[in-house]
Amino acid sequence: MGGVKMKKSKVKVAVIQAASVIMDQEASTEKAVVLTQQAGEQGANIVVFPEAFIPGYPRGLNFGTSIGSRSQAGRRDWLRYWENSIEVPSQETNKLGEAARKAGVYLVIGVIERDNEASGGTLYCSALFFGPDGELLGKHRKLKPTGSERIIWGEGDGSTLPVFATPYGKIGALICWENYMPLARTAMYEKGIQIYITPTADSRELWQSTIRHIAAEGRCFVLSSNQYVTKDMYPTDLACYEELSSSPDEMCSGGSAIVGPLGDYVVKPVYGQEDILITELNLNDIHASQFDFDVVGHYSRPDVFQLLVNEEKQKNKR
Repeated sequence: MGGVKMKKSKVKVAVIQAASVIMDQEASTEKAVVLTQQAGEQGANIVVFPEAFIPGYPRGLNFGTSIGSRSQAGRRDWLRYWENSIEVPSQETNKLGEAARKAGVYLVIGVIERDNEASGGTLYCSALFFGPDGELLGKHRKLKPTGSERIIWGEGDGSTLPVFATPYGKIGALICWENYMPLARTAMYEKGIQIYITPTADSRELWQSTIRHIAAEGRCFVLSSNQYVTKDMYPTDLACYEELSSSPDEMCSGGSAIVGPLGDYVVKPVYGQEDILITELNLNDIHASQFDFDVVGHYSRPDVFQLLVNEEKQKNKR
């Protein structure tokens, strides 16, 4: 990481804190297009959206499941979620790429990806990367869905752990609680990540400790993007809508933030509203921060510790 040279010393970044149009692929995509345009008009070079922005993170729903059984109502909601996910590539990714091109930005967005191989019956929580030319650069599939997320999402593998070289340094992403996996973080550091993106659904205060730790550990900028969601945003015609009866009115309070390479906030977390967090970063701060700590450089011990990452695509992985 210490030897990576950047073509630019400054970059303007935009972290989007907004809700999906839940269970609506088309409307969520359109909202992403509009917000990307707004960020581009404010001069952003990199635009980041939350986890599962298209078609939503179904907080509070269990899709009619309990240990040993699944309900028919839950299957109907699952089908609706599946139908509103997106294939990669697809018409929807073309729209997102065109939005990135028009805005002239690198776009990173969380989506629910429908597997377009084999049966097509598996969904993945993914992050898509688009270049300012509108091209789909690649994707990352969440390696380990957390808790009950495993009833709706499959597991990614090591073939989608990209870090992309840009004029603004190397960018990559791990999604939400993947960032509690020390070896996954180390894999990102070894790839030279400098702008570390953490799309999330975690609005707890503890998450702030996590992203600040990552920034200080990796000597990188961390862009953390979460949704702001209220219960009245959910469609009331869900088959299992009653599952939300005990949920609070504010389902996710936000907490999106931008952190510098010494672990200090560049933009403090925002709660209780949709917002675009936008600021300019001085990329030379990364090099200055590595004076006393470079996680894969002078502060590493490769004679003692070695990391093996299997980046081969795995068949039938769920």
